Amino acid sequence: MGRSLWKGAISFGLVHIPVEMYPAVRDNALDLTMLDRRDFSPVGFKRYNKGNNKEVVWDDIVKGYEYSDGEYVVLSEEDLRRANPEATGTIDILAFVDAETVPLLYYEQPYYLAPGKGGDKVYALLRETLRKVGKIGIATVVIRVKQHLAALVCEGDTIVLNTLRYSDEIRPADELKIPTAKSKTAAISDKELKMAMALVEGMSEDWEPEQYHDTYREDILALVEKKVKARQTKTITMPEKEKAPASKGNVIDLVALLQQSLGKTPGKGKAANDEDDGDEDEEAPPPKPRKTASKTTSTKAVAKSAAKTAVKPAAKTKAAPAKAAPARRKAA
Repeated sequence: MGRSLWKGAISFGLVHIPVEMYPAVRDNALDLTMLDRRDFSPVGFKRYNKGNNKEVVWDDIVKGYEYSDGEYVVLSEEDLRRANPEATGTIDILAFVDAETVPLLYYEQPYYLAPGKGGDKVYALLRETLRKVGKIGIATVVIRVKQHLAALVCEGDTIVLNTLRYSDEIRPADELKIPTAKSKTAAISDKELKMAMALVEGMSEDWEPEQYHDTYREDILALVEKKVKARQTKTITMPEKEKAPASKGNVIDLVALLQQSLGKTPGKGKAANDEDDGDEDEEAPPPKPRKTASKTTSTKAVAKSAAKTAVKPAAKTKAAPAKAAPARRKAA
């Protein structure tokens, strides 16, 4: 797990739980290096003094707050700690709330909390209490130079601190053109809703996070390997000519799309769809017309072609030029 990034204590009432904080996630984003396209050398960035343009080493860098134009108050790590010693060393639980009352929009970054020295029993007490009451703790904590709102959540035997966004950090959606349930342009029929629900039911499964992975990252790495093998490591791929945008005048047949989706969904989706009333089958879109033989084709030629096909082995028989109309669904 590595070194902890924060040490302090959880505090609620008179209970004091020593804990250490560890990152709960890691960033698997591709680490791309910026290169000079003229000779493909790595591009570096230097910290320099804007007054004399000379490079500054880390040991000579301090932090400051600009209180007026060009004027700064220097703040050391000790200054930041002394401003509020309790806030910088305590996860202070303010209240306990039902987990479902906190929208997912507020959740930001998870951290693992592990008990500090001598804190096993009180740590377990808080964990089991949260489990029994079915609530999460809402707390404040200072990480680096920012005070965060946070939620303490039980995840297995571990207490997870998940930082939350403050309400004023979330932008309102008032200016977005979002259709309401009563909007005429987005009116939904009972049939469309039933078919959509059947599609969701057919695609429902247990949550297994291990089956999901970053396929785009894998594709990029495969492309890198391909370029290396082809000795095209210095080849810059230029963008192709953009295709003309699709016409916006097309009217989407939502029912047809749902029916096609249900046809591709195995198992539950088909069963759920079969439970619909028989009357709805009559509203299915008509199949595309099959291509007919040319009028100039003689009856004799057609018969001759059919005879040739009949004598061929079944394994080599060519498929019909047009698919048959989709079979009607079986009645429930």
